[in-house]
Amino acid sequence: MKTIDAILRNDSSHWVGDGFPVRSLFSYHSDTTAISPFLLFDYAGPWNFEPVEGHPRGVGEHPHKGFETVTIVYDGEVCHRDSTGGGGTIGAGEVQWMTAGAGVLHEEFHSPGYSKTGGPFRMVQLWVNLPAKDKLTPAKYQAIPRDAIVDVPFNGGRARIIAGELDGTKGPATTFTPINLWDVRLDADAEVTLPLPKGHTTMIAVLSGHVTIDGKGIGEAEIARLSRDGEGVPVRADGDAMLLVLTGEPIDEPVFGYGPFVMNTEVEIQEAITEFNSGKFGVLAPA
Repeated sequence: MKTIDAILRNDSSHWVGDGFPVRSLFSYHSDTTAISPFLLFDYAGPWNFEPVEGHPRGVGEHPHKGFETVTIVYDGEVCHRDSTGGGGTIGAGEVQWMTAGAGVLHEEFHSPGYSKTGGPFRMVQLWVNLPAKDKLTPAKYQAIPRDAIVDVPFNGGRARIIAGELDGTKGPATTFTPINLWDVRLDADAEVTLPLPKGHTTMIAVLSGHVTIDGKGIGEAEIARLSRDGEGVPVRADGDAMLLVLTGEPIDEPVFGYGPFVMNTEVEIQEAITEFNSGKFGVLAPA
């Protein structure tokens, strides 16, 4: 069985634009070898937004290059628009998987409808690295609606398979390297053994509730980073719990990041900045 190598948390938060109150539970500024192929985990919320008229809250046009962003909405609605022509509204239970690749511009705002009504907001944005051979792949956008994500029930809970596979059920997201991403809900007092692949970087993020793993308590907005050895882990829910389980085959390559760009070398970062400043990332699709 896997054991806990570290518990990741961040007691401080910051705003991304004016629409996303974020706690960064890990980022590429830390030990990139230990978290590979993942780069960043931003937990936005839980928050309650008051209704607002006029321009929606959010974050305006900005670039990315060299990796993928995965946005999972639990409460609220986010509208996305990018320079590939991709875009739309991501509602509760839906996922946006954007490959920045060779370079993309995008913006993220609360939807007009949600802005007018306000209400609870909860979202995760995960950054996933690309191997060097794929960092210049053309940018693309995967919109994954609720009904495309299959539910796998088990004794004491269920899992929605966003990427990878669980018990023969595959998720709809396409990935460049082997990755599992499961939206897991556990009932109070449930005791389950999650089948997690040997050799993968494995993390269990607690988004609400409290669980016990390897004899250690993990609460809301905390991540248990598990050992790569072992092929599963027992989890006990100390009350109803909402988890995000992520596993990935490590990418054994250098990581050099600067703001919204993640490449392999400093020279490549300078190239990305030059390309962005010269307009090579394109223009946003019309609203």
